Amino acid sequence: MAADTANPSSPRISLITVCWNVEQTIADTLRSIDAQTYRNFEHIIIDGGSQDSTLAIIASAPAENRSVLSEVDGGIYEAMNKGIGLASGDIIGFLNADDTFESNDSLGTVAAALDDEAYDCCYGDLVYVSNRHIDRKVRYWKSRAFKPGFFARGWCPPHPTFYVRRTIYERFGRFDLRYRLAADVELMMRFLEVARIRTVYIPQVLVRMRLGGATNKNVQNISRQNKEVLRALADHGLKVSISMFWAFKIVNRLGQFLRRNRSQG
Repeated sequence: MAADTANPSSPRISLITVCWNVEQTIADTLRSIDAQTYRNFEHIIIDGGSQDSTLAIIASAPAENRSVLSEVDGGIYEAMNKGIGLASGDIIGFLNADDTFESNDSLGTVAAALDDEAYDCCYGDLVYVSNRHIDRKVRYWKSRAFKPGFFARGWCPPHPTFYVRRTIYERFGRFDLRYRLAADVELMMRFLEVARIRTVYIPQVLVRMRLGGATNKNVQNISRQNKEVLRALADHGLKVSISMFWAFKIVNRLGQFLRRNRSQG
C-alpha cells in the first residue's frame, strides 16, 4: 500500500541518479520518476561530464524537486557518494540512468514501508528487461527476507530497490571505493551482515533494469565482481565456503531466468 502523499509527516526520499553519456535511456528514467504518485522526494542527478546530449535531455525535463551536478568524477561509486553527500531526505535510494520504476506507485510503496520507524532499510524485487524493449522481461530477480549468513551464500538484495535511512550512511559509511565493481554489494553486506540494520523485504517488483550494465556486460566483469564480493566477505571476517558460494550463485541465476515470465508479487 502506498504512503499517503498528502501527509506532511511522511518520510522525505532523496532519489539519486548517476549518469554519463546516457542519451539513449535517460528520458525514460526521467519520465518514470516524474510519474511517481508519491511526491515527497528530491531527485539528485550526478552527471560525470557527459559529452553527448544527456544534459540537454535533462534540461528539457525540468522539475522543481530536481537538481543537477555535472563534473568529471572517478566512476559510478564516487558519483553515488557525491549524491549521498548532497541528500537532504530521511531516506536515500538510487535509480540508475538506464532503469525505470515498475509502477507509478514504487516510491510510495518504499515510503509506506519506511514510515514505520522500526525499520532502517527496505528492498524489493527487480526485473531485467531488454535494452530495446523495456516491456520484455528477461530475468526476474526475486529477493527474500534477509537472514544472517546469506551474503556468504552469494545472496544480496537488488541494489536499485535498496532504500536506507540517511542516518545509517552517517553511522556506517558510504560506498568503499576500493571495490571497483562490487562496492554496492559490499555496502549492503556491511549494513546487513555486519551492522545488522533492521530491514523489511517488499515482495513485489519495484524497478525494471535494462541488461548490459557495467558489471554484467561480460563474463570477465561478472567474475571480477564476484571475486571482489569474496574479498569483502573476508575483509569483514565473514566465513564462506567458496564452492558453496559459487553453487548458490549459479542456482540463483538460473532461477532468475526461470522466473522471467512471472508477474510481480
